Amino acid sequence: MNDTGAAADKKSRMDKARRNITYLLLFSIVMFFAGLTSAYLVSKGGSNYWVDFHIPAPFWWSTVIILASSGTMHLALLQARKDNRKAVGPWLLLTLVLGLAFAFSQFKGWHQLLDDGYALVARLKNLHGEYGKDYTVERRGETLVMHGTEYFLPEDTGFEHALNAEMAETLNGASSYFYVLTYAHFAHIVGGLAALVVMAVQAQRGRYGREDHIGLWSGALFWHFLAGLWVYLLLFLAYVH
Repeated sequence: MNDTGAAADKKSRMDKARRNITYLLLFSIVMFFAGLTSAYLVSKGGSNYWVDFHIPAPFWWSTVIILASSGTMHLALLQARKDNRKAVGPWLLLTLVLGLAFAFSQFKGWHQLLDDGYALVARLKNLHGEYGKDYTVERRGETLVMHGTEYFLPEDTGFEHALNAEMAETLNGASSYFYVLTYAHFAHIVGGLAALVVMAVQAQRGRYGREDHIGLWSGALFWHFLAGLWVYLLLFLAYVH
């Protein structure tokens, strides 16, 4: 085998290894979030009290943003495959801007949650908003009735046994899990943003072309995965929450 053939063979083996590492990374993240969402379901099923609260609008805006960024990332990869090296950088920069916009919208959503009394560690007595519209509270699967400022079981039609004292020091598990899931996703977003910066710099140097774009492919797959993961988490929180 001549030097050219040996170099091509080596590159092929290295590209295959990078693809396998990328798939292994994504599989490990899937297992991690599968564990978190399973723990969520177990905790909800075993909890005396659970709050179903309205998800702030910024989290829904961020979904549109990250899906758009997934599209621009795909366009960057397409330009590399067409060997249009100069066009890769602008699409990556746009993806980075959208990624930062996603991050900003997440912070806006968390800030709104805090204003409404939901924190990583919060108690049920801190809830704000209009009951029935902004939030409801379940006790072992039964949605409580609010009369004045007090909570009652639905069968307590005479409003004789308020549950406020029992609820006062109870931790808001729904709030805690919402933060854990969204924080965990955001930690991966930070890694994705760092990768985008590196790829954008490399693209500006003309690094990615038809014959050499495995790094861009790995980054694109990771970013698409994060977009899909966010959609899954938001739907899970919206409909299972």
